[in-house]
Amino acid sequence: MRFDVLTLFPELFAPFIEAGIARRAYASGQIVLKLWNPRDFAEGNYRRVDDRPFGGGPGMVMMAEPLARCLQAAQADRAQAQAGEAPVLLFSPIGAALNHAAVERWSAGAGAILICGRYEGIDQRFIDRHVTHQVSLGDFVLSGGEIAALALLDAVARLQPGVLHDEGSHQLDSFNPAVDGLLDCPHYTRPEDWDGQRVPAELLSGHHAQIERWRRGQRLRLTATHRPDLIAAARAAGLLTAQDETLLARLTDTAAP
Repeated sequence: MRFDVLTLFPELFAPFIEAGIARRAYASGQIVLKLWNPRDFAEGNYRRVDDRPFGGGPGMVMMAEPLARCLQAAQADRAQAQAGEAPVLLFSPIGAALNHAAVERWSAGAGAILICGRYEGIDQRFIDRHVTHQVSLGDFVLSGGEIAALALLDAVARLQPGVLHDEGSHQLDSFNPAVDGLLDCPHYTRPEDWDGQRVPAELLSGHHAQIERWRRGQRLRLTATHRPDLIAAARAAGLLTAQDETLLARLTDTAAP
């Protein structure tokens, strides 16, 4: 899997690939990351990559030509490395929100070319001609696409085999189909009693079925409280059992005034 990132700030990516869990995916070669700076493909003494917007207004706009040259270089390098054609992804407010299902799709592919915008945005003509996918982290604006790119790269890296110590640990993450798209349950570790708060007795019972019932109940409780939309989605997909529904009804009755 190979990701090419077009960014004016490639130095932001170095700490990410050198530390933490995600670095294992890059150190092992499971994911190849190449950084490309559009400024290297700009013309003139100042290597200018932005200019004022037509029609006036605040801020600057990234120019199409340096980006296009940079993209062509990345695509040619991928072809030479026999990495295959890749989708061109722009992080943008109009894109679909990044979620677990989308991360799984990207993690199963051959990679992508990630465009990190800056300033007020990118010349629309470049987007219309070259961008194949647009993705958003949420309804807020960042100073650039680098943080969004790092978020996608981290989410994809941890799904690669061998990156996590426990191969199956990510399957119990929030939003995973293995837990029916619900939120994860609370977790506890030593000591059993901390500052007057004890670990739930079910987790200390050694009874695996009882532990799993407790965890399922906690997932339902947390999800119903904080993300009822995920409960509705699980119900619509037929993933909730009669026992689940009984517990949810009990939670609703308890919460009623």
